[in-house]
Amino acid sequence: MSETETAQAVARPATGRRRVPTRYLVLALIFIITAINYADRSSLSITGSSLQADLGFSTVQLGYIFSAFSWAYVVGQLPGGMLLDRFGARKIYALSLALWTVVTAAISLVGLITTPVLVAVTIVFALRLLLGVFESPAFPANARVATTWFPTAERGRATAVFNSAQYFATALFAPVMGWITHEFGWRWVFVMLGVLGLTLAVVWLRWMDSPRRHPRVTEAELETMTTGGALVDLDDARTRAEQRAPLDRRTIARIFSTRPLWGVYLSQYAVNALTYFFITWFPVYLVKGRGLSLLEVGFVAALPALCGFAGGLVGGFASDALLRRGKSLTAARKIPSVIGMVLATSIALCSLTDSSALIIAIMTLAFFGKGVGSLGWAITTDIAPPQATSFVSSTMNAFGNAAGIVTPIVIGYTVQATGSFNTALWFVAAHGVLALVGLAVMGKIRRIEFDTREQTA
Repeated sequence: MSETETAQAVARPATGRRRVPTRYLVLALIFIITAINYADRSSLSITGSSLQADLGFSTVQLGYIFSAFSWAYVVGQLPGGMLLDRFGARKIYALSLALWTVVTAAISLVGLITTPVLVAVTIVFALRLLLGVFESPAFPANARVATTWFPTAERGRATAVFNSAQYFATALFAPVMGWITHEFGWRWVFVMLGVLGLTLAVVWLRWMDSPRRHPRVTEAELETMTTGGALVDLDDARTRAEQRAPLDRRTIARIFSTRPLWGVYLSQYAVNALTYFFITWFPVYLVKGRGLSLLEVGFVAALPALCGFAGGLVGGFASDALLRRGKSLTAARKIPSVIGMVLATSIALCSLTDSSALIIAIMTLAFFGKGVGSLGWAITTDIAPPQATSFVSSTMNAFGNAAGIVTPIVIGYTVQATGSFNTALWFVAAHGVLALVGLAVMGKIRRIEFDTREQTA
């Protein structure tokens, strides 16, 4: 520890009273930001029917617009990860949040002046592309923060909490966005999201810092983090400079030769296919396939989301509990994942019934299972080398979010060709099986290690 770090540690106020550890407040903040992140990217699933009717989009055009986010999101992962490894999460996350918020708000302006359908489609598609680019560092930044602030035995629940924000976002914002669209029009949804996002960008930049430099972190908490495996110096400028390995062919080859990483890629792709059905076509399915009103959809869509949120927490806490009870890291991460993905495949049963109540119950079970099995981010923080944590997180996220390109387009064509969602539901359910294959490919979960000196020799 340097003299400056020592002085900072001594300057930290000691306190005998119980208070919330700073790392939990950090987790709460990235949870809220991630909820807004998912509200932004899923906003078209709630407003899509109204926007489609107002601007004259076809079903296929809407499918391409749904997929636009993921095209750019996938491409932006590697540059985003490299920026995070170079400049740290604090600055890059703040910039990312501010930019994606501005783009989201700009959608509210489309069509205010009479615009040909093709022009409107192009503008919305372009804005969704930009949204994907600017949101690309978000989840790798979350993983980086979890690696920095949380010991290994707490990392499963930490990643589960921020990952479950996607369900919380739907549970909270789907009814709100549905009500706003019904009462005031779809444009005001994007205005609301713009205000919330810019506010959070300011809060993040003013309050966030690395563990050693954060004035609220006590010496006891810092000791808990460091002895438990948290990489507390990961976002220290000097540490980044010392640990950053050149991403030459040899480095990349060593990273991509790791079997668990390829299992994570495959599993994350499958999990995200379920996610993207939920945040794109699911509300449209309820309106066009089940005949629900837009206002009803906002509240009905919240039910599976709430269970997905609960499932995400159950999976993360169960994984850490298994680890504390002496199970290996591999078993602790895989057991909840397998159980969750088996439950997720039940979504195919929706095609076998005409009961809307039963369909919602099945969706609720499937998304609870998806939440339990969504431990890809925890596994990524377990295996990523310190020198390239965000690079590995970004490549995983890129592979995973390729599902966001494929799923909306395939479903759009399938629904247009068949006139129903039945085939689409089987397509989505098959990804639960694919996730199980990915878990098998993963093999033993272990951290990738390589000596930085070997890379520069």
